[in-house]
This record gives sequence, C-alpha cells and structure tokens, in this order.
Amino acid sequence: MGIDEKLQEALEKSIVFTKFEFAINWARKNSIWPLGFGLACCAIEMMSTFASRFDLARFGMEVMRSSPRQADLMIVAGRVSTKMAPVLRTLYDQMPEPKWVISMGACASSGGIFNNYAIVQGVDKIVPVDVYVPGCPPRPEQLIDGIIKLQKKIEQEKLLGRKIKQEEVEA
Repeated sequence: MGIDEKLQEALEKSIVFTKFEFAINWARKNSIWPLGFGLACCAIEMMSTFASRFDLARFGMEVMRSSPRQADLMIVAGRVSTKMAPVLRTLYDQMPEPKWVISMGACASSGGIFNNYAIVQGVDKIVPVDVYVPGCPPRPEQLIDGIIKLQKKIEQEKLLGRKIKQEEVEA
C-alpha cells in the first residue's frame, strides 16, 4: 500500500494533512536525485554544475545517479537523436514516481540549429518536461536557476493530485 492510498484512507476519515503535505514536499524538494542524460556540449556544463565551484550539494543533489531506478530528476542535456529517443523514453519509464524532467539547452528544448530528420525537435515530444533551461550551452548558473524553479514547482504539488489511473496500472 503506497502513500497515496494511505492519504486517501485518512481523508475519508476527515483528517487534515496540510502540514503533512508541506513536510513531504519539503523533503522531496530538498533531496532531488538527478539522472544525467548528457548527449552533447551541454553535458560539460551540467557536469561542471556538480563540481565544487557551484556545489549542487547545497540543494540536496549530492551525486548524479547512474541508475534510473534511483533517480527522480532527469536532466536532458544536449541534442536528442531519433535513435536515442526510445532509450530516453525507456529510462524515463523506469524512474519511480514522482519524477521530473529538466530540458537543458537549445538543442534539447527545440532541436537548436539542427533542423533535420535525425534530431528530435524538442525532448517534450518524448517525455513531459517540467523546466526548460535556455542557452547554447547554458551556463551552470542557468541550470541552478532551473533547479530552483523546479524546487518551487515541487513545493506547490498536491499529494493526491498525482493519482495513478487504473488504465495505467493494467497496462
């Protein structure tokens, strides 16, 4: 039995969870575990964001995860080719809920200067994107700003609003 079912039972017993929801969102926002998906030059900037100069540890992002089953944030950095698109979707599907996506750079967000059949014209055609970080390549400060925006979005989430549909469970 997951947390959503327990919350549903508690709400049926008319218990108010405003403080509990705040605590859960606070914990989620301050312990994001990223899965790096570096595909091009944006990956260098993403890696430098994790170095000591910018120190993402202060945001609760201690280490980049190498397994999608241990990550809840996918940072897509760089251009996505049509051959890489199914791999990206598979990794996204393997991530546990709740999960978020940051599209980093012009190539990941819109295809950039590569307007041809081999490059996906925006990663949002493959996975839902929560935050777009513009630039070619974006600086580490821009990625940090995108992470702060994602944290604000996580802060506002409703716990029961992420209810899984029955069709998704049966599929």
